Amino acid sequence: MRTPSNSILAYIQAKDGNRPHLMAYAFAEDATLAMAVNGGAIAFPPATAGRDNIADVLVRRFGQAYENIYTFCLAVPPKNQESAFSCDWLVAMTEKESRAVRVGCGRYDWSFAEESHLAQGLAITIEAMQTLPADVVGDVMQWVSVLPYPWCSADAVIAGAPGVEGLDPVLAYIALKGR
Repeated sequence: MRTPSNSILAYIQAKDGNRPHLMAYAFAEDATLAMAVNGGAIAFPPATAGRDNIADVLVRRFGQAYENIYTFCLAVPPKNQESAFSCDWLVAMTEKESRAVRVGCGRYDWSFAEESHLAQGLAITIEAMQTLPADVVGDVMQWVSVLPYPWCSADAVIAGAPGVEGLDPVLAYIALKGR
């Protein structure tokens, strides 16, 4: 039986692994995506409709630009068949072209179809997206590769964070929201 937790996991596996075929296990065919970028040097269309279009934005095009992607939901997975779920998130990745490191955070607001429990709507808010030099890739990837994936506590994120210059806006948001 499909659950909201399964749908969220399918989305993360699709995006992080550049596997657009998994979006069929995450989103309803007529799903909608809303994006709000409040901080950081990254751009997305503000609204996207339809699972295939969402896959283009969040998986295909994203995968053309980024690799080594780790996305974490900073919450306990939904345990029931809830119609809505919200959580903060953390992402770390590298730019394919420049090899710069990107670390960002924000909020997911999900709504799920009643019968299928596939995502009917997703609102992604990006609160911070930091671009760090390529020479910190080892420190950042070592940090995120040992975190519980993809469900992780804010405390674990903060406790293991490397002392890399430029991470402060991300860690401050997570520390504030994790309380």
